[in-house]
Amino acid sequence: MSVNVNRSVLDQFYRYKMPRLIAKVEGKGNGIKTVIVNMVDVAKALNRPPTYPTKFFGCELGAQTQFDSKNDRYIVNGSHEANKLQDMLDGFIRKFVLCPECDNPETDLHVNPKKQTIGNSCKACGYRGMLDTRHKLCTFILKNPPETTEGGSASVKKEKEKKNRKKDKENGSGSGEGGSSENFDAPQVVDRDDDDEDWAEETTEEAQRRRMEEISDHAKNLTLSEDLEKPLEERVNLFYNFVKHKKETGTIDAADKDILAEAERLDVKAMGPLILSELLFNENIRDQIKKYKRHFLRFCHNNKKAQKYLLGGFECVVKLHQVQLLARVPIILKDLYDSDLLEEDVIFAWAEKVSKKYVSKELAKEIHAKAAPFVKWLKEAEEESEGSEEEEVEDDENVEVVYSSSARELKVETVKPDKPEKEEDDIDIDAI
Repeated sequence: MSVNVNRSVLDQFYRYKMPRLIAKVEGKGNGIKTVIVNMVDVAKALNRPPTYPTKFFGCELGAQTQFDSKNDRYIVNGSHEANKLQDMLDGFIRKFVLCPECDNPETDLHVNPKKQTIGNSCKACGYRGMLDTRHKLCTFILKNPPETTEGGSASVKKEKEKKNRKKDKENGSGSGEGGSSENFDAPQVVDRDDDDEDWAEETTEEAQRRRMEEISDHAKNLTLSEDLEKPLEERVNLFYNFVKHKKETGTIDAADKDILAEAERLDVKAMGPLILSELLFNENIRDQIKKYKRHFLRFCHNNKKAQKYLLGGFECVVKLHQVQLLARVPIILKDLYDSDLLEEDVIFAWAEKVSKKYVSKELAKEIHAKAAPFVKWLKEAEEESEGSEEEEVEDDENVEVVYSSSARELKVETVKPDKPEKEEDDIDIDAI
């Protein structure tokens, strides 16, 4: 059964049709997977390689994909219904197939790996534009551009040559000199005054350095797209090795910006404090909090998730140096709080629940018991600050600014609220 390529068009005589997706679930347990049986036919109707919509499904579902072009097997890991994949295919068609001007699917993609751009041209209305490359599928398209149709197959070339010959014969030039497709007028002589240097590469040191920078930037972009496709565990290990290398080479002190940039590149920013705690903290954690405050602030400022990971890293450090640090838990927490690395809400939420995510339940209970005095002090300090704020508000209501012509400055005086005079309001009967 076929459906409209653009399913928002309800016309049954719509000329652009495609077969409905057929999905088959195979395997059990962790090895379960969905095979898209007719992906080749669907992709042919969309004029796109079958790997593109399959990879699109993987990006949207967060699942791995497999391609076996020889056997026409295109697989998405996990169990997925055909209707769900069909709805997802509509998203792919809308973003990568339909023309943004006329909504027709007669479009071609033009990939430029050097500039890292993907162009889109429509045969129906003549539209030419650029695709938004922020979708994860675009990195896959840039690495695997569609086969160019400009050259075409040998049969298409022969057909074009035959048509040209027929036209030449009809014009009466089939047997003459003009009939031969190999005879062309010689091009005009190029002006010899042009500089030959324009056609050669610059060999100066500045030009070589500029070319090397361009190559390194391009290599960074390729590495970025490759690393982002890796599982979370591998990306965390990459970040761990990056920070470890900075520490071993002695450049960690001034590398706070580079460390943050690497974490953002690998999309592990929230987990950054956990890795930094493991590498930068030991039994001298109090001194190290002051030393590496700037590094942690880049991750923890206004980021409660990162602060939770910092508390997890703190528990791990206490576990490694239990003898030296367990008794000093409240002091260390206060240092983290005073350094603006932890907010009150995060500390209160952590104190309410004992977790065995990073350390054993027994040790976690001990750490929470040691931290109880600090948490109690923090709650009392917060209540006192709220009470003082209310008093300040009441005092502000009773403050009046008085201007005196003899004084050079404004004076602030506290004015007591006037009490209603009952004697004036009461009527004296004797005075009538």
